[in-house]
Amino acid sequence: MMGDNVSIMAEEVEIKLSLPESARRAFLRHPLLQQAEKLPVRKLVNVYYDSPDLALHRQGIALRTRRQGRGWLQTVKCAGVASGGLAVRPEWEQPYSGRFDFAGIDDPQVRELLERHRIRSHLEPAFETVFTRSTWRFAPLRGASALLMLDRGWIEAGGKREAISEIEIELEQGKADILFDLALALAADLPLRPEILSKAERGYRLRSGAPLKPVKAAPSPLHAAQSPLAAFRGIAAACIAQLQLNELGAGEEDAEFIHQMRVALRRLRSALRTFRPALPAGFEQSVVPPIRALARVLGGARDWDVLAGEIVGPARDAFAGDVRLDALDAAVGRARQQAREAARQALAAPAHAVFLLDLAARLQRTRSAPAEEELAAFAARRLSRLHKKALALAAAAQEADPASLHALRIGVKRLRYALEFFAPLYRDRDAREALESLTGLQDSLGALNDLARAGALLMQCMDSDPELREAIALTGGWHGPRHAVLRRLTLQGIERLRKIKRFWKD
Repeated sequence: MMGDNVSIMAEEVEIKLSLPESARRAFLRHPLLQQAEKLPVRKLVNVYYDSPDLALHRQGIALRTRRQGRGWLQTVKCAGVASGGLAVRPEWEQPYSGRFDFAGIDDPQVRELLERHRIRSHLEPAFETVFTRSTWRFAPLRGASALLMLDRGWIEAGGKREAISEIEIELEQGKADILFDLALALAADLPLRPEILSKAERGYRLRSGAPLKPVKAAPSPLHAAQSPLAAFRGIAAACIAQLQLNELGAGEEDAEFIHQMRVALRRLRSALRTFRPALPAGFEQSVVPPIRALARVLGGARDWDVLAGEIVGPARDAFAGDVRLDALDAAVGRARQQAREAARQALAAPAHAVFLLDLAARLQRTRSAPAEEELAAFAARRLSRLHKKALALAAAAQEADPASLHALRIGVKRLRYALEFFAPLYRDRDAREALESLTGLQDSLGALNDLARAGALLMQCMDSDPELREAIALTGGWHGPRHAVLRRLTLQGIERLRKIKRFWKD
């Protein structure tokens, strides 16, 4: 180790909230701040380092130097768990004397990566952040204390700047409950947003200039040694993270962002159902209503996206120049924009921020029972139940009955998501083959459902215009052969469902 430098490892636990500049004065006047000790305002200059190919960033590591007064600090942070505004990250901090020193980092993998010659010898500034930090300390309450910080300034990378205006509530000691108490008290009165991106992540995005991309569900974080409740908490946190990451692009033209937000909510609902026996009393009932309300408004936007892109659009292209289909496409486009605006308003409403914080707080406060069932036995029991239910729905499904096909689709979806959650417990090949069969059946049933719903949506666009009526009939006729193909695929998918091996009982 160089000189007297000592690397101190700590776990950073904080909630990050974006604060519109227009709400800064209201925040400074908030009664909550009157209960805290005001600390001196500091200006912080931070330089983030990486290799030219951004090797540290790819491994989820941030290396930073920070000027504080006359001295500098070296900080190494690793990617951690972040959802609903709460982030938990390991970090190592020590004085910086002009040369990087990684000898005191007690995680061998992190230290070995930082000390690789091809990385260490090529470290260079990647971007910097400059901001003023106003800090308030909340004295110990029920054994916990926290720092509330207002950061205002900018991120600069490659000649580009992006404003910083955010609140961080960092745990000093005790349980993280105090963070949510403070965040929810502020969010009740201010237009705050739980922020899933750290300043480092924002800096890398600014540097790359890459457009936002929709984020699909990550592999299940579950592992065999967990209790069922601990497994649920990890899966639910991953669902919230997927929701928030796609919310960043909800205002973009790409309809996939809203679709992936819906997927995140559907997976969360499925997780609640799958792990229901392990959840605390009242937990599911308290969180489902806001989930259902958000899913409804996002579902409305998604329905019109599908109608425009997969139903009307292809038919219009097939009959290029037909003014009737052009008029129908324009009418659907107007309804689509209205639905998207309703979704944007729901996401911008203060109630949405409170929902995310409240859900994350409830997850944080759940505790496993001492004699909880082993995860493998729990998984086998739940998968068997869902599999039996899907088979019963398949037996009851009628080709001419859209309602029965819709019920089957829901049953297959719940079995698929549950199998995805529990997949780390089983052989890759077994899980992969079963998931391929379930995904294929869910896709064909979903496409049939989209066609079934299209009629009702198109009728909303028709008014009394006879040309629109003709366009709707033309669109339906054009999709006739596709409907026949989907029915055939559905029948084949039901056969594969019946043949799925119950490997979870092995």
